[in-house]
Amino acid sequence: MIYALQVVASQGDEEAICARFANRIRAYGVLHLRDRSAADDLVQHVLVAVVVALREARIEDPDHIEHYVFGTAHNTVMAMRRGTTRQDKIADAVAKTMPTDYEPSWRSLDRKRLEHCLLLLESRDRAVVLATYLEEKEPDEIASALQLTLGNVRVIRHRALTKLQGCVEQGASA
Repeated sequence: MIYALQVVASQGDEEAICARFANRIRAYGVLHLRDRSAADDLVQHVLVAVVVALREARIEDPDHIEHYVFGTAHNTVMAMRRGTTRQDKIADAVAKTMPTDYEPSWRSLDRKRLEHCLLLLESRDRAVVLATYLEEKEPDEIASALQLTLGNVRVIRHRALTKLQGCVEQGASA
């Protein structure tokens, strides 16, 4: 084990090993994971594992460190794929249990209170809310009709809905 540490030290420090293999690991990751950000994650995982193995002298043949590096890369890719597959299966199972649409009970909704709260909104806020939910227009259509930016429409709608919710809930507790 002491021999392994001496050989690694003669090959260069940890930074040199990381610099030597980072691009090759990234290319391997892009090829097998088909995602640049996942390939970057792969580089980090593999290089950390290699550096830890070097420090703990767990690499049997430091002269052929590339075998250890790419074996670790292969195993990490397989683990990442299993994790992605598992997450996809869980997401699909949850999506199947979700209702396809939601229609609130009109009995539980105080329509007069909602109409009153809508009238309390500023005209631009009310126009955005009504265009979104009553006329079912897309945000870009609303933006062009009201001469606003797309981001502004989203902010206005968010703030207006917050005001509406507060107003309706206040009326429900009164």
